[in-house]
Amino acid sequence: MKNIRFIARLDVKGSYLVKGIQLEGLRKIGNPNDFAKRYYNQGIDEIIYIDIVASLYNRNNLTNIVIDSTKDVFVPITVGGGIRSVEDAEHLLKCGADKIAINTAAIKRPKLIKDVADKFGSQCMVLSIQAKKIADGKWEAYYDNGREKTGKDVIQWVQEGYKLGAGEVLLTSVDEEGRQRGFDIELVRAIADVVPVPVIASGGMGKPGDFQRAVCEGHADAVAAASILHYGKYSVQEIKKVAEQSGINIRSISVDNL
Repeated sequence: MKNIRFIARLDVKGSYLVKGIQLEGLRKIGNPNDFAKRYYNQGIDEIIYIDIVASLYNRNNLTNIVIDSTKDVFVPITVGGGIRSVEDAEHLLKCGADKIAINTAAIKRPKLIKDVADKFGSQCMVLSIQAKKIADGKWEAYYDNGREKTGKDVIQWVQEGYKLGAGEVLLTSVDEEGRQRGFDIELVRAIADVVPVPVIASGGMGKPGDFQRAVCEGHADAVAAASILHYGKYSVQEIKKVAEQSGINIRSISVDNL
């Protein structure tokens, strides 16, 4: 079995880590760098920072947060929110990001996916998808933090994004996001089974067993968690231990290294 990554997702508004339910009702939690450092020390594999209001204000405000994170966090960092051009992507990569996640701008101008992939490599270009279920086996892609409809079928959109050069997919179920009752497994599997690039399941993790279902039933290559970690419900070590016990290949944590 392939190695599965465990990723901490940190949604940011201004200088605060925030969390909502279905991407709404955002609640301030604390300093995002403090949380990122905590998860790194616990053995997280990657960090995702999303400026959750960037599209609303037409800018990404994560420059200083990313720069500060790279002083204490030595795992791959993905940055998303408000990235509208190759120049925006280049700036964040120079600040220390390893990958760029794009949703709104990619929907409005799909060629941006190709432009970023051609400039920096497909491994840097993460297609961020916010999906809402509209019928059995059908989901619509949304943007602007899950507020705006696109009319795009999620399965068709992810295939188009892959052909344009996306090297990874950050898949968020808006319906389940923040509710901590499990991932939309049907959605994760539908996307993971139609593109040959890694798919990150995001939105809904509430217990360690949800990790196992996303991987074993949803065929996810990585799992992103937020509330379950931010509120101290479980630690990275506890979740990874359950994953290992269920037979999932995941980077082990040595207590001596923490």
